[in-house]
Amino acid sequence: MPNEIKVLVVDDSAVVRKVFKEQLSRHPDITVIDTAPDPYIARDKIVRLKPDVITLDIEMPRMDGITFLKKLMKYYPLPVIIVSSLSTKGSDLAMEALAIGALEVMAKPDNAYSVGDVSVQLAEKIRAVHAAQFPRRGQQHNSIPPQKIVSMAPSKNTNKIIAIGASTGGAEAIKNVLTQMPKNSPGIVVVQHMPAQFTKSFAGRLNELCQMRIKEAKNRDSVISGQVLIAPGNYHMLLKRSGAKYFVAVKTGPLVHYQRPAVDVLFRSVARLAGANAVGIILTGMGKDGAQGLLEMKKAGATTIAQDEKSSVVYGMPKEARLIGAVDYVEDIHNIAAKACSFFK
Repeated sequence: MPNEIKVLVVDDSAVVRKVFKEQLSRHPDITVIDTAPDPYIARDKIVRLKPDVITLDIEMPRMDGITFLKKLMKYYPLPVIIVSSLSTKGSDLAMEALAIGALEVMAKPDNAYSVGDVSVQLAEKIRAVHAAQFPRRGQQHNSIPPQKIVSMAPSKNTNKIIAIGASTGGAEAIKNVLTQMPKNSPGIVVVQHMPAQFTKSFAGRLNELCQMRIKEAKNRDSVISGQVLIAPGNYHMLLKRSGAKYFVAVKTGPLVHYQRPAVDVLFRSVARLAGANAVGIILTGMGKDGAQGLLEMKKAGATTIAQDEKSSVVYGMPKEARLIGAVDYVEDIHNIAAKACSFFK
């Protein structure tokens, strides 16, 4: 098949290797060309078989996944999906892997996830990272310029909101934006497509890097100046309002665009309740999630910003938003924080 995506599964669990190979074989555009129980065997198979995408366990014998990932990104960069346990350690290591160069993370199959769910989620992630603008062998990663905190004049930001949505490549893109935001920024609400447990580690890592306080959202958390709320994995997050005060609702519900949390769910609630007091930002990611919600925000009077193609890992979500007329401004990832803050001076 000319358009097949060749996948190598690297995992020390024979059960995981078997499940992934069986389930992915149900998708006509994906072929598991082989599996490997550890990085040493994987290394030889990568050179010989030249896979398009690798799924990589982190906690393995002989060589851990983080060490292997560092070597891979240096000598033979390929799109990598991290497959990790839901433990705190596994989640923290997954965040480290994203910083090193992995493009996606997903939870290892266990009793909390049906085999069918795992198959659909993994297949979508494989397609996303395969479509990514990713340095191939012989290419270098684009260097990231030193980040500066955006200045913002003291102002009353209590009725202002910034809503951000992202998917593949979004962890680093969100970090880029939030590390530039001053501590007196308006309240920020974020949806990043990421499994349960991982979002807590994601928020914790960001909190160490940013001036604003960043936390995984809980039901009825207030949206206030100087604080960022990250939607928890496997839950939708919606903006709510009581009088002049905003808060969030964290709830279950059907998948939207195969996702929970979904960007559209957040953006639509922001459109209804914040209107012209909001700025909507759509970042790198595959698919259409967030495009329609961003359009609703724009129609409600919000200012809308999309990441440009050049700086996007996957130019899917921002492109879809532009195609339907949902975007006011298109910006390089390094300029988005400054552009957002300019509307609150």
